[in-house]
Order: sequence, then structure tokens, then C-alpha cells
Amino acid sequence: MSVLVVGVDVSQAHLDVAVGTSPEHVEYLDRFPNDTSGWETLAQAVQRYQQQWKTDQVHLVMEPTGGYEQPLARFALKQGWRVSLPNPRQVRDWARGMGRRAKTDRTDAQILAAYGAATQPPPWRPLPEEVAQLEALLNRRDDLKEMLRQERNRCHALQVQGGGYAPVTANLEGHIAYLEQALAEVEELIRQHLEQHPHLKQEAAHLQQVPGIGPRNVLFILVLFYRWGVLTNFQGHHKGLTAYVGLDPVPHTSGKSVWRPSRISRAGNRRIRRYLFLGALGGVRGDNPLRTFYLRLVNRGRPKKVALVAAARKILVWAWAIFRDGTSFDPARASCRT
Repeated sequence: MSVLVVGVDVSQAHLDVAVGTSPEHVEYLDRFPNDTSGWETLAQAVQRYQQQWKTDQVHLVMEPTGGYEQPLARFALKQGWRVSLPNPRQVRDWARGMGRRAKTDRTDAQILAAYGAATQPPPWRPLPEEVAQLEALLNRRDDLKEMLRQERNRCHALQVQGGGYAPVTANLEGHIAYLEQALAEVEELIRQHLEQHPHLKQEAAHLQQVPGIGPRNVLFILVLFYRWGVLTNFQGHHKGLTAYVGLDPVPHTSGKSVWRPSRISRAGNRRIRRYLFLGALGGVRGDNPLRTFYLRLVNRGRPKKVALVAAARKILVWAWAIFRDGTSFDPARASCRT
């Protein structure tokens, strides 16, 4: 089946578009407005190229750009196009490997089209609406917590300094009160959202059976599993999930003289890795299979931090199996495998 690859460099106002059928056969198309009329005009232009080059399918390739690409991606799915949102770093590394170092909107679109034709990146699918809404609420809650922490630190620093800072301190205290109220509102919205979607609440309850997963990290892990499930049709292997999160080990050896300690790739979402690591830190303190696994590694001489990272990876593997299969956590079975 012949495929017309459409590479799009997305900005808030414009779409720079290139088309091609192979890495060697790519040409710049035009710049379109990033709105409904621009998408319609782009679809008409793509249809003309399909007829001219006699292709059967359209593959749209874009980089994630702060959410500006989402409306076009949904529009493309309605047109029956295949959509991919590859990691920008992978695209850039591929371009450098091919000797393409220039960076403009026009060349970026051509690189995306060539990359799509050469590598056929996996298709993107949107999250279920209720999961996307939950993710937005969780991100807002984390943002408010971070702003609240910063403002409290500033207020404390001014109080310690003393002197003529009373007006600034009063302003900070007022902003802190506002942030606390906003945080409470978002917490209530999350609670209401879970009540309105009982399947999310039930899935979160099942995940909390796994040692190291609790109220503070369960919803982020639930959203992660939905995102990974959408990418893999809910059949993804746990090794792929580990690499997706960035907890996969990366050895560095060559011959007899080049050697470094293995480290994790850190290729995924840093926030998820933090929540998993903190979950492991708390989970290994209880009487459960996770602690048994952790102590076995420590007794073998592994550094404690390395053992904690392995425990975080174990939490991820156990939880994914429960989510994917819709089962409950069995401590006895986990202990046997550990």
C-alpha cells in the first residue's frame, strides 16, 4: 500500500507542511493557518497530492507542541488519516544522523515527512475523554501545589528577614490563601469526577492493592496505563512499558577499557518516575512482597538506591498486569515469583 506522508511543523498560529512518499522524495507544500479553515484547506491540498501521486493512505506526522497539535490530530483522525506524534528528540537525532542540521519551520516540516516515510512511527490515538479530563485535573493540582510551595517559601524567607516587608508579606499571605482555596476546589473536582466515572474509581482501588501504590500516586499511574494501553491496544509488554517510563537499564561497556555503571534511560515522564520511586520508598517499609524483593537485592550487595529503582520497576510491572487483566493483586503469587 502506497502512503503519502504529511509532515507538519506546528505553531500557535501556523502549520508548515511538507509531503512525500519516501525519505528521498519530499517537498515543501505550503503554510496554513492553524484553525478550522486552515485544516480544511490542508485536507484539500493533501487530497490533490493523493490523486497526483496515486497513494492509498495518508500518514500525518507532527511533534507534540504544548497541545497546539491536538486539534489538528483529532481533525486528521476524522478524515481517516493515520496520525503519529513522535518524540522530538528522536526526530532530531535521526535528522542529525542523516546529516540534516538546519532548523527552520520549513526544514522541520520536511524532516518530519522524511522521518515518517523512513521509520513509520506508531499511530497516535487520543485518550478516552474521561481519562483526558482526569489528567488535566491532576496536572492542575500539581501545578497549584508547586506554586503554593514556592509562595510559602518566599513568605517564610521574608518573615525570617524581618524589617519593612509587611506589605509584601501580606500580599503573599493573600495569594497563599487564594492558592489553598483553588487547590481545595480542584481536589473536590477530582473527587466528583471519580464519582461520575465509577470504572475509574474501581480501577484505582484495584491498583492500590499493589505495595507502593497509594492515594498520592494511584491516579497518575492509572492515567499512564491508559496512555500506554492506547498506544499498544492494551496488549503492551511490561518491558516496553518500563522503557516508556524511562526505568529501563542502559549498560555502557565496550571492550575491556570502556565501562560505566548501568543507569536508567530516564526517557519517559519524570513525574511518573518520581511517584514510582517515592512509592517504592514507602512500600519497602511494610511486610509485603516488595520488601522481600528489595531486601534480596540489598543482601546480594546491590546499593540501596539501585534496589529502590528496581522496586519501582517491580511496582510498575505488577500494577500493569492487574490493570491489563482486570484482576486483583495476589501477594502469595507475587512472593513466589519474587
